[in-house]
Amino acid sequence: MKKRKLGASDLYVSEIGLGCMSLGTDFSKAQAVVEAALEEGINYFDTADLYDFGENEKIVGKALHQFREQVVIATKAGNRWTDSKDSWSWDPSKSYIKEAVKQSLKRLNIDYIDLYQLHGGTIEDPIDETIEAFEELKSEGYIKYYGISSIRPNVIREYAQKSNIVSVMMQYSMLDRRPEEEALPLLNEKGISVVTRGTVAKGMLSDKLLEKAPSKGYLDYNYEELRELLPLLKEKLTSARTLTEAAIQYNLADPAVASVVAGASNPEQIIENARAAKACPLSAEEIDLIKSITKENQYEQHR
Repeated sequence: MKKRKLGASDLYVSEIGLGCMSLGTDFSKAQAVVEAALEEGINYFDTADLYDFGENEKIVGKALHQFREQVVIATKAGNRWTDSKDSWSWDPSKSYIKEAVKQSLKRLNIDYIDLYQLHGGTIEDPIDETIEAFEELKSEGYIKYYGISSIRPNVIREYAQKSNIVSVMMQYSMLDRRPEEEALPLLNEKGISVVTRGTVAKGMLSDKLLEKAPSKGYLDYNYEELRELLPLLKEKLTSARTLTEAAIQYNLADPAVASVVAGASNPEQIIENARAAKACPLSAEEIDLIKSITKENQYEQHR
Protein backbone atom coordinates (compact mmCIF):
# COMPACT_ATOMS: atom_id res chain seq x y z
CA MET A 1 0.00 0.00 0.00
CA LYS A 2 1.49 3.33 -1.06
CA LYS A 3 1.63 6.14 1.46
CA ARG A 4 1.38 9.89 0.92
CA LYS A 5 2.61 12.76 3.05
CA LEU A 6 -0.17 14.52 4.96
CA GLY A 7 0.23 18.23 4.31
CA ALA A 8 3.19 19.85 6.04
CA SER A 9 3.27 17.13 8.72
CA ASP A 10 5.73 14.27 9.08
CA LEU A 11 2.84 11.79 8.86
CA TYR A 12 2.63 9.42 5.91
CA VAL A 13 -0.82 7.94 5.45
CA SER A 14 -1.93 4.97 3.35
CA GLU A 15 -3.80 5.84 0.17
CA ILE A 16 -6.81 4.07 1.69
CA GLY A 17 -7.74 4.93 5.25
CA LEU A 18 -10.29 3.07 7.37
CA GLY A 19 -13.33 5.13 8.29
CA CYS A 20 -14.11 3.54 11.63
CA MET A 21 -17.72 4.73 12.00
CA SER A 22 -18.93 1.53 10.30
CA LEU A 23 -17.10 -0.84 12.67
CA GLY A 24 -20.11 -1.29 14.95
CA THR A 25 -19.99 -2.09 18.65
CA ASP A 26 -19.07 -5.80 18.54
CA PHE A 27 -15.37 -5.76 19.39
CA SER A 28 -14.47 -9.12 17.88
CA LYS A 29 -15.98 -8.15 14.52
CA ALA A 30 -14.35 -4.73 14.64
CA GLN A 31 -11.00 -6.27 15.50
CA ALA A 32 -11.23 -8.58 12.49
CA VAL A 33 -11.78 -5.55 10.22
CA VAL A 34 -8.92 -3.60 11.80
CA GLU A 35 -6.56 -6.57 11.50
CA ALA A 36 -7.52 -7.03 7.85
CA ALA A 37 -6.76 -3.35 7.28
CA LEU A 38 -3.34 -3.67 8.89
CA GLU A 39 -2.67 -6.79 6.81
CA GLU A 40 -3.39 -4.79 3.65
CA GLY A 41 -0.97 -2.05 4.65
CA ILE A 42 -3.58 0.48 5.84
CA ASN A 43 -2.10 2.66 8.58
CA TYR A 44 -4.63 5.51 8.75
CA PHE A 45 -7.65 5.09 11.05
CA ASP A 46 -10.30 7.79 11.34
CA THR A 47 -12.85 7.96 14.15
CA ALA A 48 -14.74 10.69 16.09
CA ASP A 49 -16.01 11.24 19.59
CA LEU A 50 -19.52 11.44 18.12
CA TYR A 51 -19.61 7.85 16.84
CA ASP A 52 -21.59 5.51 19.09
CA PHE A 53 -21.37 8.02 21.95
CA GLY A 54 -17.59 7.56 22.18
CA GLU A 55 -17.73 3.77 22.09
CA ASN A 56 -16.12 3.79 18.64
CA GLU A 57 -13.00 5.48 20.01
CA LYS A 58 -12.76 2.82 22.73
CA ILE A 59 -12.97 0.02 20.17
CA VAL A 60 -10.45 1.65 17.85
CA GLY A 61 -8.03 2.26 20.70
CA LYS A 62 -8.30 -1.31 21.95
CA ALA A 63 -7.94 -2.85 18.49
CA LEU A 64 -4.88 -0.74 17.66
CA HIS A 65 -3.23 -0.78 21.08
CA GLN A 66 -0.36 -3.11 20.22
CA PHE A 67 0.23 -1.38 16.87
CA ARG A 68 0.26 2.19 18.21
CA GLU A 69 3.64 3.20 16.78
CA GLN A 70 2.79 1.83 13.33
CA VAL A 71 -0.47 3.72 12.78
CA VAL A 72 -1.90 7.21 12.36
CA ILE A 73 -4.95 7.72 14.58
CA ALA A 74 -7.30 10.56 13.68
CA THR A 75 -10.35 11.63 15.63
CA LYS A 76 -12.68 14.63 15.69
CA ALA A 77 -14.42 16.99 18.11
CA GLY A 78 -16.94 19.81 18.19
CA ASN A 79 -20.24 17.98 18.56
CA ARG A 80 -21.70 17.56 22.05
CA TRP A 81 -24.25 14.88 22.78
CA THR A 82 -27.17 16.00 24.93
CA ASP A 83 -27.63 14.25 28.26
CA SER A 84 -30.50 12.26 26.77
CA LYS A 85 -28.22 11.27 23.84
CA ASP A 86 -30.98 11.83 21.30
CA SER A 87 -29.27 14.80 19.58
CA TRP A 88 -26.13 16.87 19.66
CA SER A 89 -25.18 20.53 19.57
CA TRP A 90 -22.25 22.30 17.95
CA ASP A 91 -19.53 23.70 20.21
CA PRO A 92 -16.22 24.84 18.67
CA SER A 93 -15.22 26.82 21.77
CA LYS A 94 -11.69 26.62 23.11
CA SER A 95 -12.85 25.39 26.50
CA TYR A 96 -14.87 22.54 25.01
CA ILE A 97 -12.21 21.37 22.54
CA LYS A 98 -9.55 21.33 25.25
CA GLU A 99 -11.78 19.21 27.46
CA ALA A 100 -12.98 16.95 24.62
CA VAL A 101 -9.43 15.98 23.66
CA LYS A 102 -8.76 14.60 27.13
CA GLN A 103 -11.87 12.45 26.96
CA SER A 104 -10.88 11.16 23.50
CA LEU A 105 -7.37 10.32 24.72
CA LYS A 106 -8.85 8.41 27.63
CA ARG A 107 -11.24 6.41 25.44
CA LEU A 108 -8.55 5.69 22.83
CA ASN A 109 -6.12 4.84 25.65
CA ILE A 110 -3.24 6.69 23.99
CA ASP A 111 -0.88 9.50 25.02
CA TYR A 112 -1.37 11.71 21.98
CA ILE A 113 -3.57 11.99 18.89
CA ASP A 114 -1.82 12.09 15.51
CA LEU A 115 -4.50 14.15 13.77
CA TYR A 116 -7.21 16.01 15.68
CA GLN A 117 -9.97 17.43 13.49
CA LEU A 118 -12.73 19.95 13.94
CA HIS A 119 -15.87 17.95 13.11
CA GLY A 120 -17.64 20.60 11.03
CA GLY A 121 -17.62 24.36 11.36
CA THR A 122 -19.45 27.48 10.21
CA ILE A 123 -18.26 30.96 9.30
CA GLU A 124 -20.07 32.26 12.42
CA ASP A 125 -17.80 30.22 14.71
CA PRO A 126 -15.14 31.93 16.86
CA ILE A 127 -12.51 30.63 14.40
CA ASP A 128 -9.54 32.42 15.98
CA GLU A 129 -10.44 30.91 19.35
CA THR A 130 -10.80 27.44 17.83
CA ILE A 131 -7.40 27.71 16.16
CA GLU A 132 -5.89 28.87 19.45
CA ALA A 133 -7.26 25.74 21.13
CA PHE A 134 -5.66 23.44 18.55
CA GLU A 135 -2.34 25.30 18.69
CA GLU A 136 -2.24 25.01 22.47
CA LEU A 137 -3.04 21.30 22.28
CA LYS A 138 -0.09 20.89 19.91
CA SER A 139 2.31 22.77 22.18
CA GLU A 140 1.06 20.82 25.19
CA GLY A 141 1.71 17.50 23.44
CA TYR A 142 -1.89 16.24 23.38
CA ILE A 143 -1.99 16.24 19.57
CA LYS A 144 0.65 16.17 16.83
CA TYR A 145 -1.31 17.94 14.09
CA TYR A 146 -4.78 19.25 13.42
CA GLY A 147 -7.21 19.61 10.54
CA ILE A 148 -10.87 20.23 9.79
CA SER A 149 -13.68 18.16 8.36
CA SER A 150 -15.74 20.50 6.20
CA ILE A 151 -17.16 21.02 2.72
CA ARG A 152 -17.94 24.72 3.26
CA PRO A 153 -15.81 26.91 0.97
CA ASN A 154 -15.91 29.95 3.25
CA VAL A 155 -14.81 27.91 6.29
CA ILE A 156 -12.06 26.12 4.35
CA ARG A 157 -10.68 29.43 3.08
CA GLU A 158 -10.55 30.88 6.62
CA TYR A 159 -8.64 27.93 8.06
CA ALA A 160 -6.34 27.70 5.03
CA GLN A 161 -5.43 31.35 5.51
CA LYS A 162 -5.29 31.64 9.30
CA SER A 163 -4.24 28.27 10.71
CA ASN A 164 -1.64 25.51 10.48
CA ILE A 165 -4.07 22.79 9.46
CA VAL A 166 -2.41 19.91 7.62
CA SER A 167 -5.60 18.42 6.20
CA VAL A 168 -9.21 18.94 5.25
CA MET A 169 -11.60 16.00 5.13
CA MET A 170 -14.32 16.48 2.53
CA GLN A 171 -16.83 14.60 0.44
CA TYR A 172 -15.55 14.03 -3.09
CA SER A 173 -16.47 11.61 -5.85
CA MET A 174 -17.21 11.33 -9.54
CA LEU A 175 -20.78 12.30 -8.67
CA ASP A 176 -19.75 15.07 -6.28
CA ARG A 177 -17.14 17.13 -8.07
CA ARG A 178 -17.83 20.30 -6.08
CA PRO A 179 -14.31 20.46 -4.54
CA GLU A 180 -12.61 20.59 -7.94
CA GLU A 181 -13.11 24.24 -8.83
CA GLU A 182 -12.02 25.98 -5.65
CA ALA A 183 -11.21 23.70 -2.71
CA LEU A 184 -8.73 21.27 -4.24
CA PRO A 185 -6.64 23.89 -6.10
CA LEU A 186 -6.52 26.20 -3.08
CA LEU A 187 -5.48 23.45 -0.68
CA ASN A 188 -2.90 22.05 -3.08
CA GLU A 189 -1.39 25.52 -3.46
CA LYS A 190 -1.25 25.91 0.34
CA GLY A 191 0.32 22.47 0.86
CA ILE A 192 -2.73 21.25 2.80
CA SER A 193 -3.80 17.68 2.10
CA VAL A 194 -7.31 16.53 1.35
CA VAL A 195 -8.70 13.36 2.91
CA THR A 196 -11.77 12.28 0.99
CA ARG A 197 -14.95 10.55 2.09
CA GLY A 198 -18.09 9.54 0.21
CA THR A 199 -15.94 8.28 -2.64
CA VAL A 200 -18.35 5.59 -3.81
CA ALA A 201 -21.33 7.95 -3.41
CA LYS A 202 -23.41 5.87 -1.00
CA GLY A 203 -22.58 2.70 -2.97
CA MET A 204 -23.73 3.95 -6.37
CA LEU A 205 -20.16 3.88 -7.68
CA SER A 206 -19.89 0.14 -7.12
CA ASP A 207 -21.37 -2.95 -8.72
CA LYS A 208 -24.64 -2.17 -6.91
CA LEU A 209 -25.23 0.93 -9.08
CA LEU A 210 -28.95 1.82 -9.10
CA GLU A 211 -29.72 -0.45 -6.15
CA LYS A 212 -28.14 2.29 -4.05
CA ALA A 213 -29.57 5.27 -5.93
CA PRO A 214 -32.01 7.34 -3.82
CA SER A 215 -35.40 7.76 -5.50
CA LYS A 216 -35.15 11.51 -4.83
CA GLY A 217 -31.82 11.67 -6.62
CA TYR A 218 -28.35 12.62 -5.41
CA LEU A 219 -27.11 16.21 -5.16
CA ASP A 220 -28.02 17.80 -8.50
CA TYR A 221 -28.72 14.48 -10.25
CA ASN A 222 -32.33 13.37 -10.38
CA TYR A 223 -33.15 9.66 -10.42
CA GLU A 224 -33.65 9.56 -14.19
CA GLU A 225 -30.22 11.06 -14.75
CA LEU A 226 -28.65 8.51 -12.42
CA ARG A 227 -30.45 5.71 -14.26
CA GLU A 228 -28.73 6.79 -17.47
CA LEU A 229 -25.37 7.83 -16.04
CA LEU A 230 -24.44 4.94 -13.74
CA PRO A 231 -24.65 2.14 -16.36
CA LEU A 232 -22.77 4.42 -18.79
CA LEU A 233 -19.93 4.91 -16.31
CA LYS A 234 -19.76 1.18 -15.74
CA GLU A 235 -19.74 0.44 -19.46
CA LYS A 236 -17.05 2.99 -20.27
CA LEU A 237 -14.71 2.34 -17.33
CA THR A 238 -14.89 -1.28 -16.30
CA SER A 239 -13.30 -3.20 -19.16
CA ALA A 240 -10.16 -3.57 -17.05
CA ARG A 241 -11.29 -2.47 -13.59
CA THR A 242 -14.29 -2.36 -11.26
CA LEU A 243 -16.30 0.81 -10.79
CA THR A 244 -15.09 0.97 -7.18
CA GLU A 245 -11.50 0.96 -8.45
CA ALA A 246 -12.32 3.76 -10.87
CA ALA A 247 -14.03 5.77 -8.10
CA ILE A 248 -11.09 5.47 -5.71
CA GLN A 249 -8.50 6.11 -8.41
CA TYR A 250 -10.43 9.19 -9.54
CA ASN A 251 -9.92 10.70 -6.08
CA LEU A 252 -6.30 9.65 -5.86
CA ALA A 253 -5.59 11.27 -9.23
CA ASP A 254 -5.88 14.75 -7.74
CA PRO A 255 -2.53 15.99 -6.36
CA ALA A 256 -4.18 17.50 -3.28
CA VAL A 257 -5.57 14.13 -2.11
CA ALA A 258 -3.50 12.20 0.44
CA SER A 259 -5.93 9.43 1.37
CA VAL A 260 -9.38 8.07 0.60
CA VAL A 261 -11.17 7.19 3.82
CA ALA A 262 -13.56 4.32 3.24
CA GLY A 263 -15.74 2.50 5.73
CA ALA A 264 -15.88 -1.27 6.04
CA SER A 265 -17.97 -3.56 8.20
CA ASN A 266 -16.21 -6.80 7.24
CA PRO A 267 -12.73 -7.90 6.10
CA GLU A 268 -13.93 -8.56 2.54
CA GLN A 269 -14.73 -4.88 2.07
CA ILE A 270 -11.26 -3.97 3.33
CA ILE A 271 -9.67 -6.28 0.77
CA GLU A 272 -11.81 -4.81 -2.04
CA ASN A 273 -10.95 -1.23 -1.06
CA ALA A 274 -7.24 -2.04 -0.75
CA ARG A 275 -7.26 -3.74 -4.13
CA ALA A 276 -8.87 -0.65 -5.61
CA ALA A 277 -6.16 1.59 -4.16
CA LYS A 278 -3.44 -0.68 -5.52
CA ALA A 279 -4.95 -0.76 -9.02
CA CYS A 280 -3.44 1.08 -11.98
CA PRO A 281 -4.02 4.84 -11.86
CA LEU A 282 -6.59 6.25 -14.24
CA SER A 283 -5.21 7.43 -17.56
CA ALA A 284 -5.64 11.04 -18.64
CA GLU A 285 -8.16 9.76 -21.18
CA GLU A 286 -10.20 8.01 -18.50
CA ILE A 287 -10.24 11.12 -16.33
CA ASP A 288 -11.33 13.24 -19.29
CA LEU A 289 -14.06 10.72 -20.06
CA ILE A 290 -15.38 10.82 -16.48
CA LYS A 291 -15.42 14.61 -16.52
CA SER A 292 -17.20 14.69 -19.86
CA ILE A 293 -20.12 12.54 -18.75
CA THR A 294 -20.54 13.71 -15.13
CA LYS A 295 -21.62 17.11 -13.86
CA GLU A 296 -19.18 19.78 -12.80
CA ASN A 297 -21.22 20.45 -9.66
CA GLN A 298 -20.60 23.60 -7.63
CA TYR A 299 -21.09 24.65 -4.03
CA GLU A 300 -24.13 26.89 -3.91
CA GLN A 301 -24.10 27.62 -0.17
CA HIS A 302 -21.52 28.80 2.35
CA ARG A 303 -19.84 31.11 -0.12
